[in-house]
Amino acid sequence: MNRPCQSVRILGVRVDDVTMAEALALMEGMVASGQPHQVVTVNAEFVMRAQRDEAFRVVLEEAHLALPDGYGLLWAARRLGRPLRERVAGSDIVPRLAALAAQRGYRPFLLGAGPGVAEKAAKVLVRQNPGLQIAGTYAGSPAREEEEAIVARIVAAQPDMLFVAYGAPAQDFWIHRNLRRLGVPLCMGVGGTLDFIAGVAPRAPLWMREHGLEWLYRLIRQPWRWRRMLALPRFALAVGRECRALRRRSR
Repeated sequence: MNRPCQSVRILGVRVDDVTMAEALALMEGMVASGQPHQVVTVNAEFVMRAQRDEAFRVVLEEAHLALPDGYGLLWAARRLGRPLRERVAGSDIVPRLAALAAQRGYRPFLLGAGPGVAEKAAKVLVRQNPGLQIAGTYAGSPAREEEEAIVARIVAAQPDMLFVAYGAPAQDFWIHRNLRRLGVPLCMGVGGTLDFIAGVAPRAPLWMREHGLEWLYRLIRQPWRWRRMLALPRFALAVGRECRALRRRSR
């Protein structure tokens, strides 16, 4: 697959070196093409899961755009001598895509999150972006037995964008399995973004986001996430090992 941008490899996982402005331009091009595309939001947890889950590694590799979502990736890329220019978080890009949709007449579909959350998020996005048309909202689940009905619902709505909030990696597997059948030009897993937009879950304060501490805020608010957060020190150790290996090879 031809890539529209430069990328780096972090522990073998592709991450595209794009700025927010470049990502938006690429995603607008996807919608304009009319062909189905998958966008993934790569962070340190994604990279570590891909080390042990080959199927997930394939999903990330085959994505049309792999956004650098997470300061851990920027840190790792600098350590490895292949710096990324900017963090492009899914939670930041979705509101910008909604603004773009309102300007261009694109119609997004919001899928997933808890009951009623997608509807609340849609109302907020429409209020923030006059003229925005929402193609549809639905909670559903990533369960295989619901797949046919959900795909049929989305195909009937004919959206230009699909934001799937089933949590990673379920949302990314779901899109990957159904991308061709959906035929939606831009499909992206958005995790807790709809919760943030709807106001049912607070996002970390800006100063914490700017200092790479969003993970700490989420851990404080959701201490049950501690097992998932163990991926972060493992990621740092793995990057350190790769840096040492690169230095040895360069001698």
